[in-house]
Amino acid sequence: MKLGLCAVENRVVPVLDAGRALIDLDRAFDGIPLSPIEILLSEDWRQRVEALGNEAGELPCVPRESVRWMSPVPEPQKIICVGLNYADHAKETGDETPKIPMIFNKFPTALAAHEEEIELPAAAAQVDYEAELVVVIGRGGREIKREDAMDAVLGYCCGNDVSARDWQFLPPAKQWLVGKTFDKFAPVGPLLVSRDEIPNLHDLRIAMRLNGETLQEASTRDLIFDIPFLIEWISRVCTLLPGDLIFTGTPPGVGMGRSPQIFLKDGDVCEVEIEGVGLLKNRFRRRFGEK
Repeated sequence: MKLGLCAVENRVVPVLDAGRALIDLDRAFDGIPLSPIEILLSEDWRQRVEALGNEAGELPCVPRESVRWMSPVPEPQKIICVGLNYADHAKETGDETPKIPMIFNKFPTALAAHEEEIELPAAAAQVDYEAELVVVIGRGGREIKREDAMDAVLGYCCGNDVSARDWQFLPPAKQWLVGKTFDKFAPVGPLLVSRDEIPNLHDLRIAMRLNGETLQEASTRDLIFDIPFLIEWISRVCTLLPGDLIFTGTPPGVGMGRSPQIFLKDGDVCEVEIEGVGLLKNRFRRRFGEK
């Protein structure tokens, strides 16, 4: 199941992506939850939406071009990120391949949606892109065993771990949190794809295009720490809750690792595409008069 959340004619609408159409679930069902998280967590609502099958032609739909996308996970309590989780990315940044996961976080105010414009902050001159697979927690829990970890997963999204490198590497010590959590530095979407839709989780093509040029291209099979390991590791520290997001790491090809380096500028468009999960697109803007 592929669910999204949109604003349509002053209504907040949960939608089912049926391929040829976006089904308006708010008008298809009375009383359906607005949140895709709640729909997937409810066995009753999940079954009712699944039962729609191929009936898109007989159901209320909304034109894709008329919607304003919202984050399919609108209020995550935690946005947890994994650094240096692809060996070639660690190499291009000058770091050694980690022996244990490198964990940091973003604040919920960093969340942004598909096709939402993202402001390049006046305080940051070196803003970079990072294509990532995002895991959405469902049942969650604490001290989850590796063999049970996938039961805690609700689904997946495309994500961009936008990073201000000049803040991330402020001396005398690295400042990963402040470099990663400027407002709207965590675009996610457009859809929440349920776990059952992705049988080959650790063999997905992931790519980043900047203004149409592919700058990152890899596979999730290259992850150093796979998803069950990450869930076990993180849940030893904190309780994972429904709607929590885990950014699982970015492959090589980021702007700061290139020669010459590439940093985002006014008007740039980033597209994150992940096989089976979708395509996340955002334009970056500087306010008028800023350099």
